[in-house]
Amino acid sequence: MAAFWHQRGRRQENGGLGSVIDGLGSVFDVLLANARLVLGVSGAAVLAIATLAVKRLIDRATSPRDEGDPKAEQKSLEESWQDLALIKTTPKPPKKQRREDLSEPLLSPAQPVVPGKARYPRGCSAPLGAPQVKSGPVRCLTLQEKLLSHSSQLAVPEIQVSLIPQLARSICTQLQNFLRSKCPELPFGRLFLSGALLDGLEVLAADHIHLMLPVVLDTGLWSLISGEDTVVRNPQHWMIKRIDLGYFPRGCSAWDRFIVGRYLSSNVLNETLHKLLVASINWPAIGGLLGCAIHPVVASRELKLEVKHDQVELSITLFPVVEMEDKVLLAVPPEGPVENLWLESFYRAEVSRVKELDAGDSGARQLCLRILNGVCRSQPSLHRLAGSPVTHVILHFSDTASDWAEESLADRFQQVLEELVAYLEKGVLPSYFNPKINLFSGLLEEEIDEMGFVLYRAMSEPEVLLK
Repeated sequence: MAAFWHQRGRRQENGGLGSVIDGLGSVFDVLLANARLVLGVSGAAVLAIATLAVKRLIDRATSPRDEGDPKAEQKSLEESWQDLALIKTTPKPPKKQRREDLSEPLLSPAQPVVPGKARYPRGCSAPLGAPQVKSGPVRCLTLQEKLLSHSSQLAVPEIQVSLIPQLARSICTQLQNFLRSKCPELPFGRLFLSGALLDGLEVLAADHIHLMLPVVLDTGLWSLISGEDTVVRNPQHWMIKRIDLGYFPRGCSAWDRFIVGRYLSSNVLNETLHKLLVASINWPAIGGLLGCAIHPVVASRELKLEVKHDQVELSITLFPVVEMEDKVLLAVPPEGPVENLWLESFYRAEVSRVKELDAGDSGARQLCLRILNGVCRSQPSLHRLAGSPVTHVILHFSDTASDWAEESLADRFQQVLEELVAYLEKGVLPSYFNPKINLFSGLLEEEIDEMGFVLYRAMSEPEVLLK
């Protein structure tokens, strides 16, 4: 009895801790009694172990210390750590299954996998003819591989490659016969075809071709005047002047009827040919003979024919051409009041030079040019860069970059893009054959800015141009 009062007195000295512990004990009892109903068997077991450990800690903290036993404190601490370890090592109750987990397949215990054999559920054999699935690393294509793959997609359909030149030559022959019968006094040369399709540089679709109509001049009656010496101040345009009128008056040359102010007028010649194409030639009859429909474009400033065949559609542009003093001049006057100017064409020299360079070092300039032309044709904002501008950039760059092997295509492609952006920033692209000529002179400032912006973004990621 004395011991009881002594114990009670010690609890009261501890600020009523005994009553609190008694209350906690009652709570634990209630929890344990209802744990099985709430948590299930495994949950109740976990809670019982944890409660037992906590009770031991509380009892040990509130029980009187045996002052005669020096190891009592050490023993109490060891038992406390054991109880905490007991709580830690208690297995966790199974995680409550979520609704979305119900659709996931249950995984069977891990089994050793035999290399090269697929695993099937126990009791099931592999189906006959089941393909052996081999998992491999995902392979990322390099720019070089993407360029070579893209170049194969640029090939013109075989039907166009074979049919269009044949159809164009037939039209060329019919037009030649008409001009000889209708205008026998005009010394036209033999018509011939020109264009990227014939030179192997066409991409995507062969939907246009050029028909060149030579204008044969007597060099003793005509001379060339550079556009720099005219009001246009453009070295790419030339004027063809009638000379020695005192000794050889008008009428000595069959082309005197197209003179305006002593100069052979490209405008007057084009207008005359346009009337012949539109009003004088029986195109329905020629089309019926060739198995196609041919229509001259009336509203165009150019001499253009639209050809529709069952298998292809084609646009043919007729260019009167004068070859004098190693110059190739086309009857393509600039827009405006001028009408006596002829445009110097470098196309023949461009193609010849690119092929000559590639033949000398087995280079990939033509391949790079085809890819860039394909990019420019597929990007509306870059349409006006296709053809001569891209060719002249490659020719300029070939003077400094000697390695044009196919293995270096990716490097050359990126560097040509950088060169193009640099020229667009300046707004000047000098002609490879005449540095005085700026091939960007016919572009608006807004067009140059837009093209430069598109190519500048592609410099860091050239693959975006190939999509």
